[in-house]
Amino acid sequence: MGKLNDMQIRNWIKAGERFDMRSDGDGLYLSYRENFAIPVWRLRYSFVGKPRIMNMGSYRDLSIADARKKAKELRARVALGYDVAGEKQQRKVESLAKIESDKNAYTVAQLADEYFERMILGRWKHPNIVRARIERDIKPAIGNLRVEDVKPRHIDDILKAVIKRGAPSIANDVLRWLKRMFNYAVKRHVIEYNPAAAFDPGDAGGKEKSRDRWLNGAELEKFFAAMRDAKGFSVENYLTIKLLLLLAVRKSELITARWDEFDLDKGVWYLPAERTKTGVAMDIPLPSVAVDWLRELERFACGSEWILPARKAQDRMLPHISDSTLSVALAKVKHGLAPFTIHDLRRTARTHLEALGVPPHIAERCLNHKIKGVEGIYNRHDYFKEREAALNAWAALLLQFEKGGAKVVPIKRSKTVA
Repeated sequence: MGKLNDMQIRNWIKAGERFDMRSDGDGLYLSYRENFAIPVWRLRYSFVGKPRIMNMGSYRDLSIADARKKAKELRARVALGYDVAGEKQQRKVESLAKIESDKNAYTVAQLADEYFERMILGRWKHPNIVRARIERDIKPAIGNLRVEDVKPRHIDDILKAVIKRGAPSIANDVLRWLKRMFNYAVKRHVIEYNPAAAFDPGDAGGKEKSRDRWLNGAELEKFFAAMRDAKGFSVENYLTIKLLLLLAVRKSELITARWDEFDLDKGVWYLPAERTKTGVAMDIPLPSVAVDWLRELERFACGSEWILPARKAQDRMLPHISDSTLSVALAKVKHGLAPFTIHDLRRTARTHLEALGVPPHIAERCLNHKIKGVEGIYNRHDYFKEREAALNAWAALLLQFEKGGAKVVPIKRSKTVA
């Protein structure tokens, strides 16, 4: 039975009576010094012949019963040869060291930003694609981890999450950038090994196959109707999809475009070389309906220099919509068609251009593809007028698909200058 009781202790606290050590028995003491806001439980014991004292906790945190129970457990450890006060001090030292280490930690988010700034920005043709992978798939999963704490299981979790949302090609892309990013960390002596090194496309999205999906006229009519009826599908998204279909440009070329690239009065988009996959600048003729859609987007842009400015992504260092914005929006459209991607819209345009009777080399130039073979080497004619005619014919057909009940009328082929 202990010597102290709650009534005594409460009276001492109420009276402000200070004391150093008052015994409860078996080495358990209560201390209420001048600098203590509340009495503190302390345990006295001997270790290898030397007296030791350990602070167990305050009276507010440990009742008499709890203090006696804890003292009994600690005495048992002392009897087994453990210096309980020394252990507590060591834990404190380790905790402080961890706090200091965490404060100075080099996180995956910091590595990703540094890698992007030094190795991608100004060197990579489409940096926004890399930034999108970093911001959407890498940082949310492991951005807060210290670089040295990333294990293969973390890489596996990231890839599984991307695959689960039905994006195998993006999973391959994420793996590609994870490998390169951690290789960069190895070269900088931040880590000793690359946690993504053991993975290959078979662990991500698998070997990528060429796609052949395109939307026929009936599917386009259904798709347009579904976009108009879809909840949460904005007018900006609708206009952007129509522009991608009509102009047959790559998604990255449109979402990263600035207004200073366009002359809407002349109906031309001057796409700069640094933003094309081929590395060659291209003047894109704009059908009048494309100009109308762009002027509507200009109104929505509210003075931004970007035709598709970011609305909710400013904190992710992207001034324009991200690479995934349209894909996420497209998922809201319940069209009931066989699955297709944003990139399949280019193939759709190419197929309908062929159906309209557009010569293959003109259709290929509409998509900014290089002309293959000897002709591509010697023929530097840009076919602007021919492309203008082809896109105007495609625009007319596309508008009919949007309204419903379109009929394909092939355009007359004219001789072109070689």
